[in-house]
Amino acid sequence: MRPGIKPVLFALLLSARLVAAETVLLQADQMLDVDSGKLIVPANVVVEGNHIVAINPETAPSVDRTIVLPGMTLLPGFMDLHTHITDDLEGNWVYRNVEEGPIDDALLGVKYARMTLLTGFTTIRDVGASGFADVALMRAIDKGIVDGPRIIPAAHAIGTTGGHCDVTGYAPGILTMGIEEGVADGPDEIVKAIRYQTKYGAKTIKICATAGVLSYEDSVGAQQYSDLELRAAVAEARLQGMKIAAHAHGTEGIIAASNAGVDSIEHGSLLTDEAVAVLRKNGTFLVPTLYQWFVPVELPPVLHEKNEYIKERISESVRRAIKAGVKFAFGTDAGAGPHGRSGEEFTALVGHGMSPLDAIRTATVNAADLMDIEDRGRIKIGLLADIVAVAGNPLENIRLLEDVKFVMKDGKIYKAPD
Repeated sequence: MRPGIKPVLFALLLSARLVAAETVLLQADQMLDVDSGKLIVPANVVVEGNHIVAINPETAPSVDRTIVLPGMTLLPGFMDLHTHITDDLEGNWVYRNVEEGPIDDALLGVKYARMTLLTGFTTIRDVGASGFADVALMRAIDKGIVDGPRIIPAAHAIGTTGGHCDVTGYAPGILTMGIEEGVADGPDEIVKAIRYQTKYGAKTIKICATAGVLSYEDSVGAQQYSDLELRAAVAEARLQGMKIAAHAHGTEGIIAASNAGVDSIEHGSLLTDEAVAVLRKNGTFLVPTLYQWFVPVELPPVLHEKNEYIKERISESVRRAIKAGVKFAFGTDAGAGPHGRSGEEFTALVGHGMSPLDAIRTATVNAADLMDIEDRGRIKIGLLADIVAVAGNPLENIRLLEDVKFVMKDGKIYKAPD
C-alpha cells in the first residue's frame, strides 16, 4: 500500500475500480431510427454502463468488449403497455382467486417477467394485479433479484361493485372486495381507492369504464362508471401525477372515458365513426390488444359467448381507427392472453392496415409519448441502453419481431445469438 493511504480509503478506491462501468460496442448491419423511419447503415452503438454514449463514432472507441451481430437490425427495446404479468389462464384459473393469493401471483410473475424480457420487451405497464403483486415484482426486478422488464404497475384496477374489475361469479360473501382492492362506487370512494393504490406503490392508474369478457356481467360493453365518476378518477390521477388508462369495450363507455380525459382507451373493441372522432379530438391513445382475441382459449360458456362477440367486431374497429389516424400505443393483454408471444401484436397491427414502421412506433416512441417517458424508446445518445436486434429488416418482414435474437436492458445483455 502506498504511504499515506489508509486501509479504508484504499478499499473504497479498489471497490470503485471493480464496479467501473463496462463499455460495450454493438456492431450490426443497420439500426432503425424510429423517428425518421430510416435505416442507419452501419450500426455501431457504444454503451457505457446503462446508457448509450455514442453512435457511429468517427474514431474507433476504446471499449471493454465488442458484440458483433451480423445480418441484424438494432431497434429500441419494446414497451408493452397492457399486461397482467402476474396472471394467466392456465390450469384451474377460474377458481384461482379462492385457492391462491398475491404471493402465488408474484411468483408466477417471476416466470413471465423473464419470458417477456427475452422476447424484446424491456418495459411493461401492468394494468391490474391482486395484492400489489406487480409492485413487489417491480421492486425485485429493480433490485436485480429477478430478471424482467421495467414495470410500471397499476396495482388493483379501479372498478364498480360487481363490475369488470371486481371479482365476480362467486356466491355472496366470497371474496367481497372493497376500496383497498380497487372496488369503488361514487367519486369519493374512487378517490380513496386511487390514493390507496398510490400509497402502496402504484405508478399508474387503470379504471374499468365498461363491462368486459372475463367477468360475469350480462353485457360485454355496457358503461359501468358514470361521466361524473370518470372525471373524478381522471382528476385524482392528475393530482397524483400519474397517467390513467380506461378499460373500455363499448362505444358509450369509450366516448365517456375519452371525454373525461383518460390518457388511453384499452381494447376499444366497439368503435363507431363517432367514437373514433372523439378519440382524435381528445388526443386519446388507443391500446387495442388485438392479437390475443384470435388465440384459442378455453373459457366458461358465458365468457366464451362474450369473447366471440368481441372477436367478430374488433377487427373492423381497429381498421377504422387506423384509417382515421387515431394515436396507437402497443399492448397485448398478456395474462388474459398468452405470455411470450407479444411480438405477434406487431403482425396483427400490420395485418389490419398499419405500416410496419407505425407498428414499431406503437411500442417505442408512441408508448414513450403516452407515458411521458423520455429516457427510452429510441436508440439515441444519452438514453437508456435498452436495445434489441432481429435477423433481417423488420420494415420488410414484420414477423421478424416475433423472434428477437438479442436483448439488452439497462446495458446488460440478457439474450444473444449462439
